[in-house]
Amino acid sequence: MSEGIGYRILMTAGGILLMLLVDLYTYQAIRTASHASHRLVKNSTRGIFWLTSILSVFSLIWVVLIDISNEKLRQWLVIVLAILYFSKILLLVFVIIDDIRRGILLANRFMKKRWQREAEVVEEEPFISRSEFLSRTAIVAGSVPLTGLSFGILTGAHDYRVRKQVIRLPHLPKAFDGILLGQISDIHTGSLFNKTAIRGGVDLLMQEKPDVIFFTGDLVTIETREAKDYVPIFEKLKAPLGVFSVTGNHDYGNYREWSTPEAKRKNFEDMLAAHKQLGYDLLMNEHRFLETGGDKLAILGVENWGVGPAHRFPKYGKLDLAYPGTEEAPVKILLSHDPTHWDAQIRPEYGNIDLTLSGHTHGYQLGVNLGSYTWSPAQYRFKQWAGLYQEGNQYLYVNRGFGCVGYPGRIGMPPELTLIQLKRS
Repeated sequence: MSEGIGYRILMTAGGILLMLLVDLYTYQAIRTASHASHRLVKNSTRGIFWLTSILSVFSLIWVVLIDISNEKLRQWLVIVLAILYFSKILLLVFVIIDDIRRGILLANRFMKKRWQREAEVVEEEPFISRSEFLSRTAIVAGSVPLTGLSFGILTGAHDYRVRKQVIRLPHLPKAFDGILLGQISDIHTGSLFNKTAIRGGVDLLMQEKPDVIFFTGDLVTIETREAKDYVPIFEKLKAPLGVFSVTGNHDYGNYREWSTPEAKRKNFEDMLAAHKQLGYDLLMNEHRFLETGGDKLAILGVENWGVGPAHRFPKYGKLDLAYPGTEEAPVKILLSHDPTHWDAQIRPEYGNIDLTLSGHTHGYQLGVNLGSYTWSPAQYRFKQWAGLYQEGNQYLYVNRGFGCVGYPGRIGMPPELTLIQLKRS
């Protein structure tokens, strides 16, 4: 038996043991809450619980020990198990609270040697015992994340929104006054699953008739072959002045192990070919000019440059290659996938780049939007995580992303398509 297989078997056995312990413990809540129910309801509820547990065990065995050729199926099994057992663990908290309560009562009775039945009756509620109340509370608590996360997958993942923004630039040439910039970011084709809804999202941006479209990286999640089935959809992104793109941290194949360095290199070559097939002008540390009416704008694009571990957020971006030749352009727009690039290098070293367009954060796919109030856990990781930011005469716009990573859904942080209008100030 090879070391790798032995490790996988050991990991599977440990996972099954942990799952069964969680199931045995949370079953207390199911049993207590259904105790007074009709026999059919009681048996059905308990039967469904254990059927789900058995299917979960077989799913874990399949994911870890069986070589599944369909990577997307593997991903979905992992996601379903994660959601299910996250909900059960939350339910478990209330079961533990009830057990602690019972333990304290028993210890108190033992110390005082008071075991009268009358005392037990006094301590119970008139219509429902504390144990039953806590068990029902546990089930409600466990069902909240289960329902919310499921809803986020079924509806939130495809609740596409067009966010509009006006930016006023003092040096904008007259010929470009009012130009419409479309932005899409973080498509993550590996996370997509509803092609009809996805086409609808692409159509939303096209209905706005942008003059130019920018894609700011992360076409895929793990490897380039994920994009194959979605080329006919995203090649529909067209604009009179062109579609320009850059790479994101997920586009380099750094999130999986490759059999050889050549295989990883081939994957990235396929990525370059995919952008070409889509009809996107991929900017690899280079620039282009938009020209109309004798005026021009500079469009700069760099490979991924991010603050963090190099294997996850590589610094392939080279502004020192993209910038030369654009000095005389009155307005410069930079495409850089990771917004941490803005404070770390762009603003300190390139003070005349007027607008930077980024993505990467996804707004953590979770948040609250109430009028002008916006909150997300992303704000504790990123200084600039969604929307428009300004420092002096420089602007940064962070797109919330089109697709998903990990959890294939969104809660309160809908996928975004951006429309920015540039105006002369």
